[in-house]
Amino acid sequence: MSCMRRENRSSVSEFLLLGLPIRPEQRGVVFALFLGVYLTTVLGNLLIILLIRLDSRLHTPMYFFLSHLAFSDISLSSITVPKMLVNMLTQQKSIPYVGCISQIYFFILFACLDNFLLAVMAYDRYVAICQPLLYTTVMREGLCILLVAGSWFFSCVHALLHTLLLSCLSFCADNTIPHFFCDLTALLKLTCSDTSLNELVLFIEGGMIAFLPMSAILGSYICIGATILRVPSIKRICKALSTCGSHLFVVFLYYGTLAMSYFFPSSNNSKVKDIIASVMYTVVTPMLNPFTYSLRNRDMKLALGIIYRNRISFAK
Repeated sequence: MSCMRRENRSSVSEFLLLGLPIRPEQRGVVFALFLGVYLTTVLGNLLIILLIRLDSRLHTPMYFFLSHLAFSDISLSSITVPKMLVNMLTQQKSIPYVGCISQIYFFILFACLDNFLLAVMAYDRYVAICQPLLYTTVMREGLCILLVAGSWFFSCVHALLHTLLLSCLSFCADNTIPHFFCDLTALLKLTCSDTSLNELVLFIEGGMIAFLPMSAILGSYICIGATILRVPSIKRICKALSTCGSHLFVVFLYYGTLAMSYFFPSSNNSKVKDIIASVMYTVVTPMLNPFTYSLRNRDMKLALGIIYRNRISFAK
C-alpha cells in the first residue's frame, strides 16, 4: 500500500480523551473504585496463572486455555485502565498520536484473542462432554498448542490490518475522542480522509472475526445440550452445568457488553451507554473472570487451599 511508504499526513500530534462522564466532586471516589477493580483484575488473574503453573493436576487442556485467557484479560485491562487513571488523577487528558495508534493495536489484539480463546474453550468442553472416551486423544498437547498459537496469530494479523489502515488516514481538525481510550470507531469519525476502505474491511473481516468464534461457541453448546438431553438426568445436567457454567457466564457477559457497544450503538447525542458497555468488557469482565473460574471450580479451590496450607507450614 502506497500510504505505508509515505510519512503520515496527519497534522494532529495528539488526541484528547474526554474520559468517563463523571462530575469533578466524584472523581476521587471513581478513581479509587477503578484502581481497586484494576488491582483485583491483575492480582486475581495472576493468581489463576500461578495456581495452574504450580499444581500439576491443573495441567490439562481446559486450564491451559484458561491461563492464556487470564493473561489476555490482564493485558486488555492494562491497555486502557492505567491511562484512564492517570488522566483522571492529573487531568492531563492528552495522548500522543503514536500512543493512541499503539493503544488501538493492542486493544484489538487482546479483545480478539479473548474472542478466539472463548471459542477454543467451548470446543474443549464439547469434546469433554460429547466425546469423553476420545478426549485425551483429541485434545492432545500438540493440538492445544496449535489452537492457542493460531488464536495469537490471527489476533495479531487482525489488529495489524486495522492499525495499518488507520495509520493511512489524516486527522486535520478535531482531535477530541469522547471516550476513555482510543477506540477505532471513534477515530474513524474524526478523520478528514475517506474511510470507505476502513469501514468495508471492518464490516467484512471484523465481522468474520466476531462471527466465526461466536458460531463455534453456539455450535459447541448446541451439541452439548443435545447430548445431555438424549438421556436426561439430574446428575448429568448438574455435572454439565458445573463443567460449563463458568465459561457460559463469561461468554454471555463478554458478548453481551460487546454487542451493546459495537452492534447496537447509541445515537451520537448519547454516548453514555457505549462508555458503560466498554467499561463492562474492558474493566469489569476481566475482573470477574478469576472469581467466576475459581469460586465455581472445585479443582481451583483445592489447589488454592493446598498452596495456602503449604505456605502456612513453611512459615512455621
